[in-house]
Amino acid sequence: MSQPSRCLPVDQQATFCFSGSKFKMKTFLSTFWSFFLEYILHILMFLCLFSSRYLSSAESMEATDVLNPALNYGIVVDCGSSGSRVFVYYWPPHNGNPHTLLDVRQMRGHDRMPVVKKIKPGISTLANTPTQASDYLHPLLSFAAAHVPKTKHKETPLYILCTAGMRLLPESQQADILEDLVTDVPLEFDFLFSRSHAEVISGKQEGVYAWIGINFVLGRFEHADDEDATVEVTTGSQNQQPISRRRTVGIMDMGGASLQIAYEVPSAITFSSPQQEEASKSVLAEFNLGCDVEHTQHVYRVYVTTFLGFGGNMARQRYEDRLVNDTLAKNRFLTTQTGLSEDKPYLDPCLPVSLSETVFRDNHTLYLRGQGDWPQCQEAVRPFLGLHNGTMSPGGVYQAPINFSNSEFYGFSEFFYCTEDVLRLGGQYDSQKYSRAAMDYCATKWPILKQRLDNKLFSQQADISRLKYQCFKSAWMYEVLHSGFRFPTEYLSLKTAQLVYDKEVQWTLGAILFKTRFLPLRDLQQETLRQSHPSWLRSSFVYNHHLFSLCILVVVLAILLYILRLRRIHQREQRQAEALNLLWAEEGEALLP
Repeated sequence: MSQPSRCLPVDQQATFCFSGSKFKMKTFLSTFWSFFLEYILHILMFLCLFSSRYLSSAESMEATDVLNPALNYGIVVDCGSSGSRVFVYYWPPHNGNPHTLLDVRQMRGHDRMPVVKKIKPGISTLANTPTQASDYLHPLLSFAAAHVPKTKHKETPLYILCTAGMRLLPESQQADILEDLVTDVPLEFDFLFSRSHAEVISGKQEGVYAWIGINFVLGRFEHADDEDATVEVTTGSQNQQPISRRRTVGIMDMGGASLQIAYEVPSAITFSSPQQEEASKSVLAEFNLGCDVEHTQHVYRVYVTTFLGFGGNMARQRYEDRLVNDTLAKNRFLTTQTGLSEDKPYLDPCLPVSLSETVFRDNHTLYLRGQGDWPQCQEAVRPFLGLHNGTMSPGGVYQAPINFSNSEFYGFSEFFYCTEDVLRLGGQYDSQKYSRAAMDYCATKWPILKQRLDNKLFSQQADISRLKYQCFKSAWMYEVLHSGFRFPTEYLSLKTAQLVYDKEVQWTLGAILFKTRFLPLRDLQQETLRQSHPSWLRSSFVYNHHLFSLCILVVVLAILLYILRLRRIHQREQRQAEALNLLWAEEGEALLP
């Protein structure tokens, strides 16, 4: 017996199939537009977040609005060894969150250039005439006074911080110069200036300020987002649970005469001996960048130290001194007299192939000829690290541990010049690429290198001196990094740079941040008074209205995205219900006699 046909008549089948196609097409278009709108919203949210993050950076490149009464100002004078510079900073009102720092920025004039002025020579040249110190700084302070609104002078802090040159003077001469500044500067300028605002800072302080400045510009003191790398930090407070916050960066700066390193030590340190613990006190600094000492969100423990004589030029000088002394000593027992004449030069592995160079020390002249052997050069420079118990420390200086699996470093000055000027490898550091490029450079004949320089194949900063000593300095930098500081050769979180976000970051920025860290607390304590002044609130809102609008936009977009997702879920459930009804209908039809 044949089964009854479950098929509809042909005309009804066509109608049903056509209706099904319309249903499928409608469902497809609905799903398509939902996905499309969600995709567009994701893009808009990304652009919104991107704009909010970098809007302040763009604003900081514009001329400072000196007509804005809500802005605050600060002045730092850097009295260095070769000259003095004045930097003017400003910041808007604090946002009211005790866990955030002041948004300090460098002031820019009408030409959008940073408000900076430099004079020469250094203030240490006034050691025998200390009463002229205030006259010496007068041009700098007048320059700053002309840029800071007159109505803001009395509340604008002025800091006069002296570095290397003044450190070399006897304490009595330092005191005489500072006394003249403290006495005479307030007579001509009405800035917020007291005795504690003029000082000779140590190399340790200078390193800490540089570390603060770099991390502030990179935004590492802000609250961590989901995509940011974080570290677990233990502070010196008793019964304090570890906190998770954004990972800071370490800095290494190799100048001509000295080398400096500074990095955060997030975990508590276990010392192997009381002597080691005592030695660490001179190189470890723990400080609170927050405005409230009761909060530990911004307590940082930073290792910072300076190695005098470890700069690129001084290292080469020490190397040449050793060559002269060793050559003279050897020639006393040999008849070849290597290095004492042009026809019998000393083969220097750290000079490019065939380069001839002479070294003068006292009454002696040493003739060198480049051998261009980079591995041999590495061996030759390694003893000058003065390794002591596995660390780069001529005097046994303690070095705090580095977590190479969760850290990030920036290398400045010679670290950048060595990688970029000739090798063109600045930026992300790769030890294998760097060593291969350095080896190839050293093995290149000197005439070819000069021809490349003439053809402008190197960076604009490269000159004859860079070409001569690139081989040595590249080997020195490599050994400092990997043999001295013991960075693994596979370490990929080092960036060599000259600028951060296209601007040079001075340690004075870190100084003003540190010196003004308690100002937000003062603002918070005066909140009730400020609420009675709507003008302050209006000016604060006007200053931040861009960021506020962007945040509102993000919230609206998030709500729309949530509604779209609910709509899609509802449509999916509706389609499932319709399909189930159709299945029931077919099963019911099959049961009919």
